[in-house]
Amino acid sequence: MRDIANKLLATSEQEGELMTNMKLQKMMYYQQGYHLAYFNNPLFDADIEAWMYGPVVPAVYSTYKEFGKDGIVGNKQDVLVLSNQEEVLFSEVMRVYGKYSAIGLMEMTHREEPWISTPIGEGSVIPKSRMQAFFKTKLAQ
Repeated sequence: MRDIANKLLATSEQEGELMTNMKLQKMMYYQQGYHLAYFNNPLFDADIEAWMYGPVVPAVYSTYKEFGKDGIVGNKQDVLVLSNQEEVLFSEVMRVYGKYSAIGLMEMTHREEPWISTPIGEGSVIPKSRMQAFFKTKLAQ
């Protein structure tokens, strides 16, 4: 999962933006959701939890919490390369969701079924099956 976080950070940095930890968490959620929906398997194994400010991958959050609200400089040297189809999906999710601010993404996640139907708090996992079902409906649109 840290390799996906690093890929998101490096991709964002290449596009001229240093991503904050809050935005990184939401982008991990969207990447995971669409990957589950399209490929029927997770992009990474770690659970995503429903925290007050939206979906969070706790281990990734902990890794970058020292940056606070500042942008994170990623490791551009060892960026994960996905399969061709996965790269296409990853890029499309970045294109569609990467343009939003961290707050914009948080507000979006708060209106979506996986977050709404999960109790809020640390340790409260958003089931992958719920994410997959929700994002399959988004793919169909």
